[in-house]
Amino acid sequence: MKRYSAVLLTLAFLFSTFAQADEGMWLYNEPPNARIKAKYGFQLTQAWLDHVRLSSVRFNNGGSGSFVSPDGLTFTNHHVGAQCVQQLSTEGHDYIKIGYYAKTQAEEVKCPNLELNQLVGIEDVTDKINAGVKPEMSAAEAGQAQRAAMSQVEKDCATATGLRCDVTTFYSGQVYNLYKYKKYTDVRLVFAPEFDIAFFGGDPDNFTYPRYDLDITFFRVYEDGKPAHLDNYLQWSRSGVKDGDLIFVSGHPGSTGRMLTMAQLEFTRDVQYPLTLKVIARRVALLENFSKESEENARIAKEDIFGLQNSQKAIGGYESGLLDKSIMSEKAADEAKLRTAFKADPKNAGAVDPWEEIAQAIKVQQSIFNDLSFLERMRGFNARLAQTARILVRAAEEKTKPNPDRLREYRDSALPSLEQQLFSPAPIYKNLETVQLADSLTEMQEVMGKDNPDVQKVLQGKNPADVAKEMIANTKLDDVAVRKQLYAGGEAAIEASNDPLIVAVRSIEPDARAARKTYDDKVESVVRKDGTIIAKARFAQSGFSQPPDATFTLRLSYGTVKGYEENGKAIPFETEIGGAYEHAAEHGSQPPYKLPDSWIDAKSKLDLKTPLNFVSTPDIIGGNSGSPTVNTKGEVVGIIFDGNIASLPWNFAYSDAQGRAVSVDARGIQEALRKVYGANALADELLGAKK
Repeated sequence: MKRYSAVLLTLAFLFSTFAQADEGMWLYNEPPNARIKAKYGFQLTQAWLDHVRLSSVRFNNGGSGSFVSPDGLTFTNHHVGAQCVQQLSTEGHDYIKIGYYAKTQAEEVKCPNLELNQLVGIEDVTDKINAGVKPEMSAAEAGQAQRAAMSQVEKDCATATGLRCDVTTFYSGQVYNLYKYKKYTDVRLVFAPEFDIAFFGGDPDNFTYPRYDLDITFFRVYEDGKPAHLDNYLQWSRSGVKDGDLIFVSGHPGSTGRMLTMAQLEFTRDVQYPLTLKVIARRVALLENFSKESEENARIAKEDIFGLQNSQKAIGGYESGLLDKSIMSEKAADEAKLRTAFKADPKNAGAVDPWEEIAQAIKVQQSIFNDLSFLERMRGFNARLAQTARILVRAAEEKTKPNPDRLREYRDSALPSLEQQLFSPAPIYKNLETVQLADSLTEMQEVMGKDNPDVQKVLQGKNPADVAKEMIANTKLDDVAVRKQLYAGGEAAIEASNDPLIVAVRSIEPDARAARKTYDDKVESVVRKDGTIIAKARFAQSGFSQPPDATFTLRLSYGTVKGYEENGKAIPFETEIGGAYEHAAEHGSQPPYKLPDSWIDAKSKLDLKTPLNFVSTPDIIGGNSGSPTVNTKGEVVGIIFDGNIASLPWNFAYSDAQGRAVSVDARGIQEALRKVYGANALADELLGAKK
């Protein structure tokens, strides 16, 4: 799943006054204290902010979570934790289907490659990153200087602190912050419900409301083989929420595009989104056909299908914001106003128009789109083993370079996380790899043409399906020991390797790198330089009062528990457990509306009036999945797991007229843990009543 933007100041059609909208995914070092105090009378203290920040956690697979006990217990969504749940499953033990509960810590099983990050410090390093940039430099030279400085700052930080250190770019490069994370890599599964209740209603109900889902999973972080002791964790609310309550969401929204230029928005609308949706539809169909072949195939493909369908619906919703003529016309008007003010400023006399330079950069991006997509970003090699080959080939060369000169993903500070993924013992299914690679090679041939030099290098005149079958059958990269040997052997080992995937990736590497260099020098560097100029122009008009676009870094959002009106019908803010049984009956209790047997058996024991899901107005987007919903006391009252369909255009323009974040209620979680799953020890630990 899931910034004050000057673009939105003019969107009067979305809300009557600017002050009324609870818009913004705020940086923890720039919280909206005055706004919240003025509107709600609540004062955010530094102690409150520090506690919630240190209790929040980022999942490296793209979600959010929180610590909820002093003994390392960690809380997120089922769909965030599902990758680990599936990796721990085997034929005959499908924990996605039947769920999992470790009644004792001895039964808590380690996830193969899950990394959790706790944000322990933030430092403004803007001056350090820009120190090497000289006025006479081209955009490409300035971009390289900034990337080199970022890598050096991260290395120095990691060496000095032992932490994960990431420099994050805000406002296109106007601000650089160094984020310091404590990293947990021993993460063990504690509890996951069955898929049928975690995703009750399936794809038809996804991004809708009312909902009746128990989209939760619990993990525990360990240090030195023991549960980590945490000084900061969120206590569990016993009272939950009521209509109108002020609540906060602390999570890691992935990306938004509220500050993009019109040229960037139009490229996203006209090129990127349509193509992405086409690719997703193709891959969903492929996996559905694969799943029909056997029950085991269905098991190993289920999580991938879910993820793709979720992305398909989300991107379709994001696209709707860019297809909304009123939104786009308002954005165009705002850009025109800002450009006029920029040109009228005497300081900018004779300056190049930054909006026009970005528009030219986007044309460059479009001209290299196929090479960038199929070769550099591996769209033509949609298989985990092929992508592993890319990492091995590229790491061998990059590690020979000085740290500042490397591609960013191979900088020294990033290598520990990269190596954890590369050497993960997570299962690899060659039958799935074969069909995925065959399809993506076929697509590459269809789009780039049979005569394309890179297509010819990979296929050697053969049928893509035959090439994929041969490559996957003969590769040894599914063996962790082989991966470690090749990685340790460096360039010599890679050059000597006759592994078919290594050979294929080596063959396209020159053109893949060429596309990457063009993008870095003529697109990303230009957008960074000119985006900074535009940000300065915006700040000159509105002040430094708008949170930057989302970057998968920790943000704080706020709003109220509140229903809405849809098609003339009032939608209540909460649903109850009993509604899940009614919803199932309305659909004949057939998938995806079939409740698990555990819920059928427990119905007589449950308080059917217990709140299960609720909606609220905090500003979220993809990546916020698993974010704790907390009250003014800093207690967990719920967990974000979705937004309704009206929230998806928030990627570009926020409105609380109908858009809502959807949470699982803390009270429904307690009720289910105790009366459906008999997980009293876990429920007690959440309430601080352990032992």
